Amino acid sequence: CSLSAVRQYRSRVSGPLLDRLDLHVEVPPVDFEDLNRAQKSECSADIRSRVNRARGIQQARYQGSGVTCNANLTPDLLHTVCQMTEKAKALLKTAFDRLGLSARAYDRVLKVARTIADLEGAEVIDTGHILEAVQFRSLDRKYWQA
Repeated sequence: CSLSAVRQYRSRVSGPLLDRLDLHVEVPPVDFEDLNRAQKSECSADIRSRVNRARGIQQARYQGSGVTCNANLTPDLLHTVCQMTEKAKALLKTAFDRLGLSARAYDRVLKVARTIADLEGAEVIDTGHILEAVQFRSLDRKYWQA
């Protein structure tokens, strides 16, 4: 789409609505060369196994709380289960300030970072988890930043 068409469409999506989405990622078209590579990608069974392990971690963590996964974290549990290293906290503060994230977007980034950490089997959220979670807020970065 042209830049003006993107702007027109974007004007119909409010910031508060966008804040309610955990992930928003632009997906560029795939190049023929990328499709034609002989390199093998990760198989679905391996991905499924990793996701099931992360879900198992979450189910054990939230047992008896009424919460089933990170996406459903309540505000009172959010800071309890989303423990971060000091460097991760500093990085999240920088991202929050530079991107002008709302409180709701901040919570979403934390929940996504917790999930990324679970996929890696990490108990504490570190800088890599925060960086990846912030990357999943591409519309905050690209379109809604002044």
